[in-house]
Amino acid sequence: MRTVYLGTSEFAAAVLRRLAQSPHRPALVLTRPDRPRGRGRKLASPPVAGVARELGLKLGQPDSVNDQAAIRRIAAARPDVVCVCAFGALITEPLLSLYPILNVHPSLLPRWRGAAPIERAIMSGDERTGVSIMRMGEGFDNGPVCAQASEPIAPDDTYGTLAARLEELGAALLVRTLDESPPCTPQNEVLATYAAKIGPGERELDPERPAAELERTVRALTPHIGAHVLLTGGERLGVRAARVLPDGPPAGRLSLEGLRPVLGCADGALELVQVQPPGRRPMTGEDYLRGRRR
Repeated sequence: MRTVYLGTSEFAAAVLRRLAQSPHRPALVLTRPDRPRGRGRKLASPPVAGVARELGLKLGQPDSVNDQAAIRRIAAARPDVVCVCAFGALITEPLLSLYPILNVHPSLLPRWRGAAPIERAIMSGDERTGVSIMRMGEGFDNGPVCAQASEPIAPDDTYGTLAARLEELGAALLVRTLDESPPCTPQNEVLATYAAKIGPGERELDPERPAAELERTVRALTPHIGAHVLLTGGERLGVRAARVLPDGPPAGRLSLEGLRPVLGCADGALELVQVQPPGRRPMTGEDYLRGRRR
């Protein structure tokens, strides 16, 4: 099929790479405009833009994909289908009705519709997740599902390890869907759950919660967003790996007296295995404490 591809993130870039190797190589790739990033706030291109340039694909970065100029550019590419993955902006009429639009969504819809399905699956302790290829409509990830593939969530999976597997799974599933054009089945609305975007407050490890929940939060936010604990004086200590202990200091107290930092929680304790002090690289909990004691 002749395709146009809309995507932005690292996940979307990985799917684009596989799609470009298939018979459905995109005639056009559209992504978001360059944005200021990092401490220096320098303009940087989205990951999809970098991959499109590397692969020699035609690339556009419109302010809005719903603008008439963007719609005319899509029309000039003459797509049989528009493929979308982690685009990060709302697609509206008339574009929605002009072409079949297939969306690559990293969850087993209708579970975890929304912006953070991988993070929410890990945080909730789900044993499995997966990828769905969905026919996009006016609703929010509620269109009929054309294909699904399941993937187990390992007890030590982080966002980074799980997303890497889902990228491969989603890319292969998209190509297969384009090859076979399977029928699409409406979602069961009764089973729908929503994966809201991760808010700033959710990154702080709240010791009033059980240690097992906090350990899942650390894994769900590593390495891309990051969780942290608050030290005395309000300094944030990033936490990149943690382990649940059956007991430890009282809830709310961060012990710095043992081999590694240990946070007392409402149920159990959280040992900080790998941390990241402000402005520094990640290090083991042991190295962090050794540095504090010098």
